[in-house]
Amino acid sequence: MLIGVQFDIAWEDTEANFAKVRRLLAAGDRAPQSLIVLPELFTSGFTLNSQKVAQDWDTGPARQFLCELARERDSVVVGTWAVRVAAGRFENQAAAIGPTGRTLCRYSKMHPFKPGREDTAYAAGDRIVTFAWAGFTVAPFVCYDLRFPEIFRIAARDGANLFVVGANWPQKREDHWVALLRARAIENQAYVIGVNRCGCDPQHAYPGRSLVIDFGGRILADAGGREGLVQACVDQDALHQYRSDLPFLQDMRQDCLPAC
Repeated sequence: MLIGVQFDIAWEDTEANFAKVRRLLAAGDRAPQSLIVLPELFTSGFTLNSQKVAQDWDTGPARQFLCELARERDSVVVGTWAVRVAAGRFENQAAAIGPTGRTLCRYSKMHPFKPGREDTAYAAGDRIVTFAWAGFTVAPFVCYDLRFPEIFRIAARDGANLFVVGANWPQKREDHWVALLRARAIENQAYVIGVNRCGCDPQHAYPGRSLVIDFGGRILADAGGREGLVQACVDQDALHQYRSDLPFLQDMRQDCLPAC
């Protein structure tokens, strides 16, 4: 089961956001061995005050929270928060934590949102990563990354068949959010779960619209605009059959892909 937790992120209030995630998950059905996804910067909202909100990887509360959540739910949890990677250097990182507390991957957002000056607060990552879940190869991305199809294509070339996108995507570009998630699913013949926040922060209103989309671009689940869960089952056999019937990826021009 894919499960996205859509909520109105409390501004720069880590503990309040932890409590809200727990409350929303408790209201849903317990589905062990799921993949649970949280929005971008789920601990703080889309703040540029990285010095204040960033956490050390080893000792910060966000990783510990995800470890506890993964163990309690017997699932893999993907969350994104501000991580201090060196003195005065911060990254917007997504991490996948397994039910034993093991870190399955860490991904640093490759495209900080320059129109919103995110690049002044968070350094860009430089590599695509994947992890295994329930027979799928999962590639995590973050918000603005969605506008850059080449990184999804590289992940697909390397075996990814399920994409996770955590976001703080504003209401005024809601149509782009839906269209781009569907496009990434269609062109790569992959499942996509996009988990966006709802509500407001000091700068923007957010539409929610967290989605689960199948390999043909069909929307399987839509969270709408309120706090809650978006969830859907995924079918590995159906995915493989679809790719076999329509083997578009075999015609991918490897020489046209950038190095990454």
